Amino acid sequence: MSASDAIRGWREWFPVPTAGGRPWVVRWVLLEANRNAVAGALLTGVFAALVAMGTIWTFEMQRLLTETPAVQTILNTLLSGIILLVSIVISINSIVLSYDITSIETQEERIEGIMEYRQQIGEMTDREVSPTDPASFLEVMGEVIHDRAEALKEVSDGTDEEVAEEIEEYIEEVTGTVERLGGSFESATGAEFGVLWLGLDVDYGDHLDRSRALKTSYGGNMSESFGDRLDELVQAFELFAIGKEYFKTLYYSNEVAQLSRTLLVVSLPAILFNAGAILAINAELFPQMGIPGISPLLLFVAITFTISLAPYLILTSYMLRLATVARRTASAGPFSLT
Repeated sequence: MSASDAIRGWREWFPVPTAGGRPWVVRWVLLEANRNAVAGALLTGVFAALVAMGTIWTFEMQRLLTETPAVQTILNTLLSGIILLVSIVISINSIVLSYDITSIETQEERIEGIMEYRQQIGEMTDREVSPTDPASFLEVMGEVIHDRAEALKEVSDGTDEEVAEEIEEYIEEVTGTVERLGGSFESATGAEFGVLWLGLDVDYGDHLDRSRALKTSYGGNMSESFGDRLDELVQAFELFAIGKEYFKTLYYSNEVAQLSRTLLVVSLPAILFNAGAILAINAELFPQMGIPGISPLLLFVAITFTISLAPYLILTSYMLRLATVARRTASAGPFSLT
C-alpha cells in the first residue's frame, strides 16, 4: 500500500489535508468522516468542556452532589431520554425496513424493474454485465455521457457559427462535468460513501434543461441525426438520474440501519452507567481516585455526563450527514426549491 493510499484511508478518522493543503474540517465532519469518528470527537469535546468548566468555575462539588438534587434530576432526565430516543430511532428503522416487507407481487415488480434498468444500461454500454456498485456505475455512465456529448459535436459541424458556439459551449459543460467526476475517484474520501457522494453531488438538471432548450430552439434547423444524438444524450442523463436516486435510497436505508445498530450497542451501557451513577450519588459513594490535577468528583461527574450523552451525540453524528445529503441533493435534479 502506497503512502497516498494509507493517508486516504485515514481520512475517515482524521481530517487529513487534501492535495491543496486545506483540511476542510467542516466538510470532513458533515460528509467524509466515519460517523463513529465524529461521535468520538463530539464525546471528547463534551468531556473536555465539562472538565474545563469545572476547573475554571470552581465550586464545591461534594456539596453539589449531596445537598442539591440538581445532578440527580439531570441524570434522571437523561436516563428517560435515552430510553425514549432508542424507541423513536427503532420505530424509524422499522418504517424504513417496512419497504422490504411487501407482498411477493411487489417484490416481483421491483426485481423486474431493476433487471430492466440493468438491461438498459447494458444495451447502452454494449457490456454483458451492467455495473452494480456506485464506483463502476459512475465510471460507466460518465463514459457514456462523455461519448454521446462528443458525438453531438460531430453532427453540429457546418451549422451557423452562433449556433455552433452555443452547442459547443453546452458540450464543454457536459464533458467537463463527467471528466471532473471521473478524475475524482482516486481522491474520494469516506470509503464507499466518498464514491457515492461523487454521484449524488452531480447536478444533471441544468444539462437536461439545456438539452431540451437546444432541441426546441434549433431542432428544426438541424439535421435529423442531431436530434437523435441529442435524444440519446438525454436518455443517458435520465438513466443516470434513476441510478443516482436509487443509490441514494440504498444509502438512506443503510445509514439508518447502522444508526439503529450503533444506538442499541451504546444505549445499554449508557443506561446502566447512568443508573449506577444515580445510585452512587444517592448513597454518597464517590470515587477517590482520579487523574492528577483533576478532582476525583469532577472527573466522576464529567465521565457520567459524557456517557449519558453518548446516544444523543451518536444520533447527532449520523443526522449531520443525513441532513447534509438531503439538503445538498435536493437542489440537484429536474426540480429544485432554491
